[in-house]
Amino acid sequence: MSPSVPLQEMIRAIRSARTQCEERGVIQRECAAIRAQFRQSDNGGRSHNLAKLLYVHMLGYPAHFGQMECVRMIASPRYSEKRVGYLGAMMLLDEKQDASLLITNSIKNDLSHSNQYVQSLALCTLACMGSAEMCRDLAPEIDRLLRASNSYIKKKAALCAVHIVRKVHDLGEMFAPAARSLLSEKNHGVLHGAVVLITEDTHIHTHILIFEIMKGLVISGYSPEHDVAGISDPFLQVRILRLLRILGHNNEAASDAMNDLLAQVATNTDSTKTVGNAVLYETVLTVLDIKSESGLRVLAVNILGRFLLNNDRNIRYIAMISLQKIVGTDHNAVQRHRGTIVDCLKDQDASVKRRALDLSLALVSASNIRSMMKELLIFLSSCPLELRSQAASGIFIAAERYAPSQRWHIDTILHVLTTAGGDVRDETVPNLIQLITNASELHCYTVHKLYRALLTDISQQSLVQVACWCIGEYGDLLLRGECQETEPVQVHEDDVLDALETVLQSHMSSPATRGFALTATMKLSTRITDNVDRIRSIVSIYGSCIDVELQQRAVEYNALFKKYDHMRYICFEYAGHCVLFRFRLSALLLCLFFPQVCDLLDLLGGSEETLQPSPAAGGTAPGLPANTASTAGGDLLDLLGGLEPFKLK
Repeated sequence: MSPSVPLQEMIRAIRSARTQCEERGVIQRECAAIRAQFRQSDNGGRSHNLAKLLYVHMLGYPAHFGQMECVRMIASPRYSEKRVGYLGAMMLLDEKQDASLLITNSIKNDLSHSNQYVQSLALCTLACMGSAEMCRDLAPEIDRLLRASNSYIKKKAALCAVHIVRKVHDLGEMFAPAARSLLSEKNHGVLHGAVVLITEDTHIHTHILIFEIMKGLVISGYSPEHDVAGISDPFLQVRILRLLRILGHNNEAASDAMNDLLAQVATNTDSTKTVGNAVLYETVLTVLDIKSESGLRVLAVNILGRFLLNNDRNIRYIAMISLQKIVGTDHNAVQRHRGTIVDCLKDQDASVKRRALDLSLALVSASNIRSMMKELLIFLSSCPLELRSQAASGIFIAAERYAPSQRWHIDTILHVLTTAGGDVRDETVPNLIQLITNASELHCYTVHKLYRALLTDISQQSLVQVACWCIGEYGDLLLRGECQETEPVQVHEDDVLDALETVLQSHMSSPATRGFALTATMKLSTRITDNVDRIRSIVSIYGSCIDVELQQRAVEYNALFKKYDHMRYICFEYAGHCVLFRFRLSALLLCLFFPQVCDLLDLLGGSEETLQPSPAAGGTAPGLPANTASTAGGDLLDLLGGLEPFKLK
C-alpha cells in the first residue's frame, strides 16, 4: 500500500484484513508513512494524512505523534486544514496535556475571525477540551460572542459558556446579563443554549421570562420548523421543565408562581405520542420535586397511572420508579392505582415485575392487608426464582406489621414457607417459632396444620424445621386429636414417629433439619408412653452419624436414656423457647461430664425439696420417680426449672 492512498482505500485495506496481526501490519505501515510526511516542511497532504491518523485513533491504536500536527494545522489560514486540525485537537488533546495550551492563542484569534464557520470551530473545540486556564483567558471573548447578531454564533457561544461555567463556576456572573438577553431571542437553538446556561448558574433570576417562553410553546399553534409529532419543540420544553424543577426546589414562592403553568402543560400535552409522554414525564418530575399544591400532585400521580396502562414497557417502568419515590408522601393518591400496579405483577418483563413488586409491597396497609396479601401470595407461587426471596421477605414484613390476627399471621407465613420455603431468610424459622409460642390458644391448630404440611411435602426445609419443632413441643396436643379450629383427625404415636423418621432419613433434609427432627423425637419421649423404646432405638442410630453436630446430639440423648433417665422429663419439659431448652440441657451435660461440679453444687444446694413436674405437662412424667430430684444434678435443674421463658431476638 503506497503512502499516498486515500482514506477510503486505507479503510478498505484495514477491513479486508483476515487476522488482527494482518490489521496491525497495515496500520503500522500507514503510520510510518504518515510520520515521514509529517516531517516534511512542504506537505500538501497534511489534512489528508491527519484524517487517516484520526481513523487509526478511533480503532484504538496510538496516534499521539499527531498532536503537534494538529497545532500547526489549527494555525493554518486554510479552512480545510483548520477543520481537520480542530477535529484532531478535540480527539487527541485534553486539558491535562501541555500541547493544549499551545492552541489557546489560535482559538482566540479564530474567535474574532470574519468567517462564522471558523468561529464555530474554535467555539466547539473550547467547549470540548478547554481547561480551566483556557476558560479564564477566553471567557471575555465568549461573552462578546453571546451578544453577536448572528444566531448561529450565539447558539455555539451559549453552549461554550456552559462548559466554562462548569470548569470555573465563578465566571457565571460574567455571562448573566447576556444569558438574560438571549431569552428574548426567537431562534429556538439560541433559547435552548440559554436555558442550559441558566440551568448551570441558577443565580440568574429569569423566572418570568422562562414562564413566558414555556407558555408560548404550550399554546402556540402548528409550527413546521419546531413541530415533532404534534408537540412544539419538545426538546426545549424538557429543558425548561428541568430548569423549573431546579428553581422551585425548596422555594415556595417560585413553586406557587409555576403551579398554573405546570397544570396547563399537564392538561394540554398529547399523551398518545411518545414525544408527548416525554414532556409529561418531565412535568410530573417537576411537580413532585417542587412545593406544589395538593391538587397538582394528584394530577401528576394520575398521569403516572395512565403511564401504567401504556403498551410500552419502558414507560410503565419509569412510571413505577416515580410512584415508588412518592408513595411515602402521597400514599392515598398512589393507592387509587393499586389495581393497575398489581396487574403489572403479571407482566412478562422481569424488570417491570420487580418494580411492581416493590410498589405493591409499599402499598400494603392495615385497610387492604387481606386483599393485597392474596395477590402477593398468588404472585409468589409463579414468580421468577430471582424474585422469590424478595417477595417472601416483603410478605413477612407486611404480615408482621399489619396482621389482623395471630392466626392469619401464622397461616400467611406457613403459606409462604409451603410455596417458597427454600428462599426465605435464616431468621424466619426462629421468628415463626416465637410467634407460635406466644399464641398459646393456637398451639393445637398450628401443630395439626404443620403435621399435615409435613406429610405433604418435606422439600421445604424451613417449613420442615418449624413443623418438627412444633411436633416435638406440642406432640401431645396432636395425639389427642381435639382441635376446634380444624377437623378432628386421629393421629397415632407411630404415625408421628414415622413422619419424623422420614425427615431424618430423607436425602433432601439438611443437617440442621435433621437436628430439629432428632430433638423433636427426643422430646416426644416425655409426651408419649408406648413408643419410648422405639425412640431410644432411633436416637442410638445417629450416635455414629457422619455429621458431627447430629452425632453429638445423639450421644447426649443416649446418655440421658442410659445414665440419667430419671432426668429426661425435666430436661425436655415444655421449655417454650429453644434458648431455655438449650440452657437446661447444657446444665445437665455439665453434670454428666464434670461430676466434680455437681459435688460443688451439692455443697451449695442445701435444698431437700422434691422437684415436681411442670404444670404444663399435666402430670408426672412417665418413668420419673418422685424422689429423684434431690440429687445434685436434680437440684441444679430444679434451679433452672423456675426460669421464665427467654425471648428470642
